[in-house]
Amino acid sequence: MHDMSAHAAQHGAPTSFIRKHIFSLDHKVIGKQYYDLALVAVLIGMVLSWIMRLHLGWASLAIPGLHLLSKTGAPGDVMTPEYYLQLMTMHGTIMVFFVLTTAPFAAFGNFFLPIQAGAEDMPFPHFNMMSFWVTFTGFIVLVASFFVSDGPTLGGWTQYAPLSAAGPVGGPGEGWGVVLWAASIAFFCVGQLFGSLNFITTTLDMRCKGMSLLRLPLSAWGWFITSVMGLTAFAVLMPACILLILDHVAGTSFFVPGGLVVNDQVLPHQGGSTLLWQHLFWFFGHPEVYIAIVPGMGIVSHVLITNMRRPMLSHRVIIYSMAALAVLSYMVYGHHMFVSGMNPVSSLAFSFPTLVITIPSAIIVLIWLGSLYGSKLRINSASLFALGFISMFISGGISGFFLAQPSIDIMVHATYFVVGHFHLVMGVAAMFGIFAGTYFWFPKMFGRMMNETLGKIHFWCSFVGAYAIFMPFHYLGIAGNVRRYQAFVDDYLIPLIPVHKFITVAALFTGAVQLIFVYNLIYSRFKGPKAPNDNPWEGTSLEWSTATPPPHNNFGDKMPVVYHDPYQYSVEGASADYIMQTSPEPVHSPDEEK
Repeated sequence: MHDMSAHAAQHGAPTSFIRKHIFSLDHKVIGKQYYDLALVAVLIGMVLSWIMRLHLGWASLAIPGLHLLSKTGAPGDVMTPEYYLQLMTMHGTIMVFFVLTTAPFAAFGNFFLPIQAGAEDMPFPHFNMMSFWVTFTGFIVLVASFFVSDGPTLGGWTQYAPLSAAGPVGGPGEGWGVVLWAASIAFFCVGQLFGSLNFITTTLDMRCKGMSLLRLPLSAWGWFITSVMGLTAFAVLMPACILLILDHVAGTSFFVPGGLVVNDQVLPHQGGSTLLWQHLFWFFGHPEVYIAIVPGMGIVSHVLITNMRRPMLSHRVIIYSMAALAVLSYMVYGHHMFVSGMNPVSSLAFSFPTLVITIPSAIIVLIWLGSLYGSKLRINSASLFALGFISMFISGGISGFFLAQPSIDIMVHATYFVVGHFHLVMGVAAMFGIFAGTYFWFPKMFGRMMNETLGKIHFWCSFVGAYAIFMPFHYLGIAGNVRRYQAFVDDYLIPLIPVHKFITVAALFTGAVQLIFVYNLIYSRFKGPKAPNDNPWEGTSLEWSTATPPPHNNFGDKMPVVYHDPYQYSVEGASADYIMQTSPEPVHSPDEEK
């Protein structure tokens, strides 16, 4: 480890509003910008899901004002089948990229990784600033596709070729809608590559004196491991998006084979491969699952330890398991392609590591549960959402065992079973991790406390609501309900309509509950009670050793020196319930990292 703090890229405190709040070089401000972007994105994504669920429950329902969003897609405020697919595409894209990746990784990671490592800032502050604004540009480009003549693309968040590469003949939004989608994701990838480089360099070369790698908190390890995944995964998706754009605007044929007929028209392409897009996309797509979930694992571990008042059963094993998830995530991407005509031998080759990857996940869960057993857990909003994360991760992960088997996956792959699986394990679990981090770190970020009563109401309603929405998806999938259907007119689907109506009511309720969180967040940000001190949760890691909110250079005039592992709780013979990492008080523990 090299202490680069002395010769890192230095920048003084901002003197203008623009430099302080807009084009800021301060990692803390950039973290807040990422969080606010994710908040706007999740509200848009939630509204889109409301509209889709209303249509699924009552297919002929006129949704007031829908024609304002698209005159051609919703004549008389009644959604067309094509427009349903367009909304589904935008919902999935916004949630996966601009919420589940942006909030737990880019937002919290930007704000807290340098502080937890004991650094004054990121090593490349201008890159850090660019990472946000390039990501923000990608979001604007994506939303802009709502306003082109035929609306956003309808190819799903995966944008499978040849539909996505065929051009306007493929349907609404398959012209400029796809180009804007691909440009948006390419921008997003560039932003995340900038961020990943900063995260990796901060972790390896910006740690303060005494901060060995194993003395980093588990949350910092989650961001570091995720940044390594992002550096590889987004570097594959970005050129794939560029090739897709070239198929549209330059007459190339990367993803369209020769002689393809769409809507009775022979496309002027030859030599392309539709499966090439799937290989490139899923080589990014499965690591993306863990890019969304591994930061949550680190955050949840950090929150639980602070509230249990004792370390996990094994700090190192959690780190090794998260690293194993990162490595194995690149070996299993083919299980998304079992229905693509894959050779059975190849299917077996991808099925085996898909089962193996459950082992490090199970180890982490068992360590969480074993550590919780017998602990006197402090019950607050943050710890409740951490427990909810574990519950959702287990419930969603169990169905992954079935999908790992090609014989079963082929039968349920295109059904709601898969939708229920990835919403629980990637969507809701990651969101619960975001909520846990928000309630936990809010006082450090803004110097004020969130309302705990509203937070607990938010948790219990969200917890029950999420299960009411997504557990029935598995039943629908087993019953043969195909995903992406926008109306259920077949004889075998008509009996399932009451289930969809139940899910719609649950979704409307659960979505409305999130407005409680939004109110709590915004009100507390400006008028909430001030944090009683710099360390309201009595934490031990470095973010709790500095002022609230932290000063421009994080630690004032004196850089911290670390003496202990990050989680010194209930230490025998200590003067208090906990010992800060910066405290020179001796600790007599066989597990103390030298």
